Amino acid sequence: MRRRDFLTLLAISTASTGLLSACASGSRAPEQAPVPAPVSPQQLAKVTLRVGDQKGNSRSLLRSAGLDDFPYTVQWATFPSGPPLLEAVSADAIDLGGVGNTPPLFAAAAGAKIRAVAASKGNTTSDALVVRPDSPLQRVDELRGRKIAVAKGSSAHAQILLTLRTINLTPDDVELVYLQPSDALGAFRQGAVDAWAIWDPYFSQVQLESGARVIADGRHTANGLSFQVAGTAALADAGRNTAIADYLVRLARAQRYADTHREERAQAWAADTGLPIEVTRRATAAGPDLPVPLDEAVVRSEQELADAFVAAREIPRRFSFAEFVDTRFAAQLAAVS
Repeated sequence: MRRRDFLTLLAISTASTGLLSACASGSRAPEQAPVPAPVSPQQLAKVTLRVGDQKGNSRSLLRSAGLDDFPYTVQWATFPSGPPLLEAVSADAIDLGGVGNTPPLFAAAAGAKIRAVAASKGNTTSDALVVRPDSPLQRVDELRGRKIAVAKGSSAHAQILLTLRTINLTPDDVELVYLQPSDALGAFRQGAVDAWAIWDPYFSQVQLESGARVIADGRHTANGLSFQVAGTAALADAGRNTAIADYLVRLARAQRYADTHREERAQAWAADTGLPIEVTRRATAAGPDLPVPLDEAVVRSEQELADAFVAAREIPRRFSFAEFVDTRFAAQLAAVS
């Protein structure tokens, strides 16, 4: 998309931003914050956009699609998982970043200064619960009392909760060992935990390197959603808000490009992470996350997941996820093809 066309779309969408309905509670979400007017190309060139990423995600995705020629400065920051990334967003240490379906729920429950501004959906089979090839565990109904490694507040945390619900268990019936992926990988290899709840590319890595077996995945439980989440301070700033709009359009275009150029995606992913190309090819074969509208169906699905965490006492209080959603960029994103 040319810069002039992008700025025109931004001006149009400023006047057309609507409201989302809160799910579950039946109440309406509060009005969205005022959208600052877009800045000129000359002003945009002076903006620095601070973007949080996880290895192999947005940065390599944009590079593989040739869409990293930003008309502003991008300052990248790498995080091991979604929860610490959103802590940085809320603290205005970074402006936005991409996370799975669960980190925004824990952040929202804590009253973080964040808003989900774009959504995508991917293949849920890469959200998996794996065991070592020599493990006696064969089925999920054998998990009672077992140690399961998981990153707290990650999409894998949600997958554990939902998997346990299918067999009428709660997190109290197992021992959740909260570890970031790099530490969890070591614990899994050493046998310090009985199972590991994980996502790609770690899922593909542990399968190829150790022959890990899958005893459950998210195909029947996970919603497969992920989000770009921005800080309220960044959204209120005219320059950063304009840059965020451009960044989201580029990212949506890169996601669509990756779907039809999977080898390029795998090569960039391997270069960004240092993972063997066999791992990233396997992960890419599952298909990329693709843009979806940040609509009431998405909000409803997230609210149901949030309520499940509350019922399991993993999140202390009920809240409306719709209050942490901002659809100001919907018009630009809808125009991406």
